[in-house]
Amino acid sequence: MSKIFLSLTLTALLIVSCNNPKETASADSRSLDPKIEKLKLQAGFRAEHLYNPGENEQGSWVAMTFDDKGRLITADQYGALYRLELAPIGSETLTPKVERLKIKTADAVADSVIQMGYAQGLLYAFNSLYVMVNHRSDADFDRNSGLYRLQDTDNDDQYDKITTIRELPGEPGEHGPHSIVMAPDGKSLYVIAGNHTDLPEMDSYRLPKVWQRDNLLPLIKDPRGHANSRTAPGGWIAHIDPEGKNWELISAGYRNPFDLAFNELGDMFTYDSDMEWDIGMPWYRPTRICHVTSGSEFGWRTGDGKWSPAYPDNLPPILNIGQGSPTNVFYGKDAKFPSKYRHSLFAFDWSFGIIYALELQPKGASYETKKEEFLSGIPLPLTDGVIGPDGALYFMTGGRRLDSDLYRVYYDQTIDDNKESGVPVETKEHKIRKQLEAYHTGPKEGAVDFAWPYLNNGDRFIQYAARIAIEHQPLKDWQNKVFGEKDPTTAIQGVIALARHGDKTQQGRMLTTLMQIDYDKLSATDQVDILRAFELVLARFGEPNRSLKNKVIGYLSPHYPANTDVTNQLLSKTLAYLNDPQIVVKTLDLMESQKGENADVMANTATNSADLILRNPQYGIDIARTLKNLPPAQHIYYGIVLSEVTEGWTPELREKYFRWFYHAFSYKAGNSYVGFIDRARKMALSHVPKNKFAYYNEMSGDSLLSKSGNDLLDGVPQPKGPGKNWKEEDIAPLLANGLGKRDFENGKNMFAATTCITCHSMRGEGENIGPDLTQLGTRFSPEDMLKAIIDPSAVISDQYNTTTFSLKNGEAVVGRIVNEDPQNYVISQNPYAPDITRTIPKDQVTGKGQSTVSLMPPGTINRLNPEELKDLLAYLIAGGNPDNPIYKEGKQDAK
Repeated sequence: MSKIFLSLTLTALLIVSCNNPKETASADSRSLDPKIEKLKLQAGFRAEHLYNPGENEQGSWVAMTFDDKGRLITADQYGALYRLELAPIGSETLTPKVERLKIKTADAVADSVIQMGYAQGLLYAFNSLYVMVNHRSDADFDRNSGLYRLQDTDNDDQYDKITTIRELPGEPGEHGPHSIVMAPDGKSLYVIAGNHTDLPEMDSYRLPKVWQRDNLLPLIKDPRGHANSRTAPGGWIAHIDPEGKNWELISAGYRNPFDLAFNELGDMFTYDSDMEWDIGMPWYRPTRICHVTSGSEFGWRTGDGKWSPAYPDNLPPILNIGQGSPTNVFYGKDAKFPSKYRHSLFAFDWSFGIIYALELQPKGASYETKKEEFLSGIPLPLTDGVIGPDGALYFMTGGRRLDSDLYRVYYDQTIDDNKESGVPVETKEHKIRKQLEAYHTGPKEGAVDFAWPYLNNGDRFIQYAARIAIEHQPLKDWQNKVFGEKDPTTAIQGVIALARHGDKTQQGRMLTTLMQIDYDKLSATDQVDILRAFELVLARFGEPNRSLKNKVIGYLSPHYPANTDVTNQLLSKTLAYLNDPQIVVKTLDLMESQKGENADVMANTATNSADLILRNPQYGIDIARTLKNLPPAQHIYYGIVLSEVTEGWTPELREKYFRWFYHAFSYKAGNSYVGFIDRARKMALSHVPKNKFAYYNEMSGDSLLSKSGNDLLDGVPQPKGPGKNWKEEDIAPLLANGLGKRDFENGKNMFAATTCITCHSMRGEGENIGPDLTQLGTRFSPEDMLKAIIDPSAVISDQYNTTTFSLKNGEAVVGRIVNEDPQNYVISQNPYAPDITRTIPKDQVTGKGQSTVSLMPPGTINRLNPEELKDLLAYLIAGGNPDNPIYKEGKQDAK
């Protein structure tokens, strides 16, 4: 991700890092293992480091399960399966006995051949090992992505039979099929897959198979190509029997959830991802905890097509967490932990190394919750975790070929014996939802009569369950009820259902039914719902005849602009689709105003994100740069809305609009931001008169853009490469004959291309986030410089120290202390905006210590070939001075 070059210096010049706090109850203070010392745990918990697969050339582990003999089975993301016999908690020797699983099938193969592996999900159940392979068959491993079952048919404690339950094709990679989980009934299984996994044909569908894009916003796919071929319904969850003979779709509309878990009431939860390239865009959705109900839809669509959580035809998350990379989810009921944690959902974030604990509190038909940092570490790329037979938590780090570790966490204090303490109590709304979900399996007598009254229920999850129940019944049983309904809320929900299952011949009656509703008398929620109903009818069946179209414009236009962002989004794109004559003037006025919720929404996003910046420089620095100059996301939405409008333009309005694009390129957001803006710009340019194209093209910022339109021109020549993964052992061969005659201009270009200049200054040019490097060459040798570049966290200056604060509410905050008084610490969290500070009351701090990771990520020079790297070193040695002796003719040795 980020290529920020935050420090080339050594010793006193390196950016901070330190060891984990000694005064916090974060880890076993008796241990001197740095892998334990870096962990921050809640009070009363201890951790043990059990194993490092990399030291034994066993890959990077991403999945685990316990078998019926209490042995742990693990999977290398790009290799074999392993089985471990673990030592008991507190043993003097913790190293487990590890064996690679060799499946003894009838076909004899060499021991070196991997017969089963490349798994991202494992489950031992029904005397079998279920393996979810995520792979495209090749010479190293000849099986494709899919679900496989391993069995021991001769009881010799070795698997000898492999059954392909189902191949799950799609685009290989980390958005493929993931976990397998035992159902609460102990008789069946659930499987979960990311949005690059083709949805297989199901035997039944709790989510009706009628999904479409359902978005009138002009389609712009990711300009960098991510998921552009993926269509609805995105990631999905299915219920299957142990043999995999019957598949039932439960839920869809996800991006890339890895795992799922159930609580005591049998409710399912997952942790879905965001698209970090979309940060700053109006459709960006942070990582979130979803309550997975029967027939649920969560609105992922490719590119800019993602649905707002406010739309009634999908469900909202029960908690937005923020940036991150979700991996494991489990529920704590089998843990020997205090009751609070036995009734909590645990969610793993790979990017920022946090295990969140979420105590679920019933609220209506669903839940509410808040997050607590149960465990964290810097760095700690969390992959999978499970409660073991001993009641301890076992978790792993690794993935993407990173160094992998296996840990155990246990509670060593007295545990309350009241097993029922904290068990969620079923609400009456929960019971109603479950009754409605019983009608999600197909046509049933009495379903319409039972479900119809709940279409106007104020509980979002009940209302949704009622509509899905209606949609499973024959259309003839309920379509006329929609047109005859007098209750506005019920009528709106009925039209949403009919838009999803009806046809073009019913479009006029659907629109007329909606226009008979008094918009001004609707609640704020119902106003969103009716606007979404209009959008669905138009998205599904196209533009109506001229007369009806004008009536719809006449109904909607007086309400635009509205008072909330979501209603303005719905109104603007719907009226733009209909070419309302007033849409251009009204929308451009909004684009020049500061009205709306966007500023507050993005400010909250910025606060939450700032807590993550210093935890992982590779991802955090991108967030830091974005938060320094966030775009007005709502204005971007309007800009895209107008890109396909063909009526209502004047020369003055077009100039105002195309000048907006030029200004939009000045903001910083996710990696795809520039490309999205440019695609909208080009769509808009396709509608201008041909003789004006060049004029508006220049006005809108064409000269600012790279050839692809995905980046802004910075005028800096890029490395020619080929690069390599530079390591310390490469230093001596590189410098064996000195640096030779070097190229000053190319060295200066490499200083910019590797983004050193975005954090460091050289002879007055650049930034002051990291230390000034002008005098670097007078103090350090090329060898020392390269060591610091390759391993920036080895030695770090106190001047750039960052501190981790443990708070009473269970959370951790990371920042650089810039001021302190008897009551408060004042910290800075964003190196790109050091003047933005946060105050932490000292009476809320339970412990503090220092981070272990430099803000400069490793790998910043990996795009450079040897000659380019030597030019960069020469530039650093010269302190940016072209007259330095290193550039004199024939100079061979820079030492």
